[in-house]
Amino acid sequence: MKNTTVLISGASIAGPALAYWLTRYGCAVTVVERAPSLRPGGQAVDFKGEAQLSVLRRMGILEEVRRHQTGGTDQDIVDAEGRRLAVLPGEFTGGDVEILRGDLSALLYERTAGRCEYVFGDSITSLTETADGVHVTFERGAPRTFDLVVGADGIHSNVRRLAFGPESDYVRFLGYHYALADLGAGLGTGMYNEPGRMVSLGGPSSPVFFVFASPPIDYDRYDVEAQRRILADAYRGAGWRVPEILTRLPHARELYLDSISRVHIDRYASGRVVLLGDAAYGNTLGGFGTGLAVVGAYVLAGELALAGGDHRAGFRGYEELLRGYAKVTGKGDAGGFLAPATRGRIRMRNWMFQRRFLLTLMLKLTDRFATDIELKDYPSLVAASAAR
Repeated sequence: MKNTTVLISGASIAGPALAYWLTRYGCAVTVVERAPSLRPGGQAVDFKGEAQLSVLRRMGILEEVRRHQTGGTDQDIVDAEGRRLAVLPGEFTGGDVEILRGDLSALLYERTAGRCEYVFGDSITSLTETADGVHVTFERGAPRTFDLVVGADGIHSNVRRLAFGPESDYVRFLGYHYALADLGAGLGTGMYNEPGRMVSLGGPSSPVFFVFASPPIDYDRYDVEAQRRILADAYRGAGWRVPEILTRLPHARELYLDSISRVHIDRYASGRVVLLGDAAYGNTLGGFGTGLAVVGAYVLAGELALAGGDHRAGFRGYEELLRGYAKVTGKGDAGGFLAPATRGRIRMRNWMFQRRFLLTLMLKLTDRFATDIELKDYPSLVAASAAR
């Protein structure tokens, strides 16, 4: 292969998954991550359908993911007095296998750290494409030149901003925010709604999950104190156990707040720079992000390897295969589903959970989306090509 030095921005899921495959095909990979270390915990993420499970199996991590399984349990939807109104089935939220994002990130890191370079606590500040590479400057590290650069840095992608344009051109706010807060044990379980607000207690190993309607909020995503204030303001006056939950916010071990937004972009690549995962086809809480990221990493690396490192051909093949598979992210709106705007819509959502045939229909629909891609056996194809 030519173009064998690759810089990946983002060390969560998509970046390490891509590093796994690229190093197998002979690339020298560097992964840069703004955070000082791997981020532990986080929300549960899931995989569904044979396509996604097949990629995990080919990476040799499917059984390990299953050993870290967190999903599969039902959750009561309750009123302000704690009385059960409906049941959110475990199979609806947990896919075929569910794992905490931090656990999955650690598994991928363990399988790639010995074969590629990880740089934590740094971020890209500029990308300048030349005839034979991309000159990259960093906040802290010395400038370097790479053959290719991959933005696997999430819905607020820094690489997308530098190579494609401002976030406002590609990310659409959907009218809601969400938060995850590790508030310790002892809170129990249950999901509670008021118009435009939802709070969910998932048990001792899960963070408290909040979804609330709001206009756009201007805040520093790395300012935890500002996030505490925003969350407390959003839930002021709420019923059920929310006052008790809010008293724990100042002592949260982990807190993350973000908008519920959707990415719309007409191309995944610009020259020698390409986007992967949420940076290219993100839909916050849409239920397909992690599976799409892992499948996308497999396809991107495989198409580059089949093209002998020709980035134009490899990026083109990647986009042709992923564009149709990722189209599902252009439709969902998790905020309106999880935190309906009126009491009538809350009752309608709960009524749906009480009708098994509707749940079965929805599960079949998501299964169809999750399997709507035919995966090539890239390792075998690349080996056969090399043998010739």
